[in-house]
Parts: sequence; C-alpha cells; structure tokens
Amino acid sequence: MPDEADGHGSPGHAGLPQSVGELTGILREGGYLADRGLATTLFVALSLQRPVLLEGEVGVGKTEAAKVLASVFGRKLIRLQCYEGIDTSQALYEWDYARQMLHIRAMSEHQLAGDEAVEKLFGPKFLLERPLLEAVRAGDRAVLLIDEVDRADDEFEAFLLEVLSDFQVSIPEVGTIRAESPPLVILTSNRTRELHDALKRRCLYHWIGYPSAERELEIVTVREPDVAQTLARKVVAAVHRLRELDLAKPPGVAETIDWARTLDFLGETDLDEDNASVTLGAVLKERDDLDLVRENLREITSGA
Repeated sequence: MPDEADGHGSPGHAGLPQSVGELTGILREGGYLADRGLATTLFVALSLQRPVLLEGEVGVGKTEAAKVLASVFGRKLIRLQCYEGIDTSQALYEWDYARQMLHIRAMSEHQLAGDEAVEKLFGPKFLLERPLLEAVRAGDRAVLLIDEVDRADDEFEAFLLEVLSDFQVSIPEVGTIRAESPPLVILTSNRTRELHDALKRRCLYHWIGYPSAERELEIVTVREPDVAQTLARKVVAAVHRLRELDLAKPPGVAETIDWARTLDFLGETDLDEDNASVTLGAVLKERDDLDLVRENLREITSGA
C-alpha cells in the first residue's frame, strides 16, 4: 500500500484481533492488503507489545501500515519523522521559552522569586510534548510511527533504543513519566544505511517488497474501485515493466495508484502510448527517468 495515504475512516475495532486471519480482514476493511507474512508480524506485535521494523523500497506500504493500524483500532497516530541532524529535544520534549519569558515578566510584577518562581517556571504547562513523550503518555491508546529511522544518525538511534526498552522519560524538573502499557511502535527504513543490530534485536522485522502483478492489481482495485478494470490491469502491467528498467527511482505501489487515479480522473478507461506520455509525472519523479521511459513508451504500454 502507498506511504502517503492516510487510512482514515474506520471507527475502530474494540480489543485486539484473535488471529492472523482476523487482523488481515480488519486491515482490508481499512483499505490495506497485508500478505500473510506482514499480517503475522503485526499480529504478534499487537499481542506481545513488540516494536516492528519495516524495511523496503519507497512506496511499498511501510508508513501506510502504521496509519491504517491506528485508524482501524481507533488509536491516535503519533508520527516522528526522522531526518539527518534530528536530536533528542526535537523527538522528546522542549520547554516553551516564549511562554516562560512572558511568565518571568509576570513574576517580576508580582515579585515572585526563589523556589516558588522556579517551580512555576518549569511546570507542566510550559512543557512542549514532542512525539516520543506524547507516545509515552498515550500508551496503548496510540500507534507510534518512527518514520525513516535510517535517516537519523547513530547517536539518535542509540537514544531510540533506550526509550523503546523502557517506555519512560525522565524530566529533571517534572519527574519520570512511564507508559502504563506501551504504544504499538512501527519503525520504517528505506535502507539508506544499515541499522545497528541492537535496534533490530529489539524489534520484530519484516521486509516489504514490491507485490506481484496480481496482488498489485488487487490493491489498486481496493483503493480505487471506480477505476476501470482494463485500465487498472494495464497500469499495473506497465509499472512492472518500468521497474525492470534502470531507473533512478522505480515507482512504488503509491505511484501505481496515483497513475490509475490520474488517468481515471481524465476520463480514460484504457492505457495507451498517448495518454501514458502526458501522465508520466504521476508515476515518475526524475527527469532522466522520464526521458528513458519516453524512449521505450511503446514497448511499455503495448500489450500491457
């Protein structure tokens, strides 16, 4: 399933699923088609309160899995987007310095000082929750999505490991905040770098690859039921041919759905060389890839 879709709309299922098959059906209700391997991993994670590390190419459904899980079980989705240079304060908590400065002025006017002033200045109302602290407080009412963890550096990865081991946060001015029951944690990685073994050992692991043509057609049909079956089938076949080319950024399932949706919006019920040429921007995102594909467009669309 595509990474960017939100997976909203389900009122949420009460309680945990009792089998892999039940979870597979619940996810399908949310528009996510999980194969047996992924459904089994997620079922064990929910039942045993284990974090899950999902790796795979861009656009194969790693982020979407977390979004749909939050939606179908009525949990809050808390997303920590990792990036190069992210530090603990951006992930955990910060003090609201602007409000503190205003409070300092108010304290001066009321002549507050000493311990009373410090207590008021570093109280909970000045604490800005970032995703990790928010998830600890929410506990099992949340799904914590730690997205693209491979973009963060080694130091931040080690910090994450500590938080995921204890699910507690110590704030010197406030105290220790613990999760009564941990949230479901989904980490995703595009493998831009290797993650450390310690983090992998803490998690259940699953690799999400590109689906078969039959599976991808089913995904498109579920996500875009109004798209003509002929069009959906030919788009899927064309995308599979695109993935065989030497592209800088091969299209993921997200792009397959976008292409089918775009063509359907334009009133197309079939895929041909002409309408493919003017809509390639829905499925390819690099100029060199566009040039390469246009040179082979007849072959890609013929017999799709």
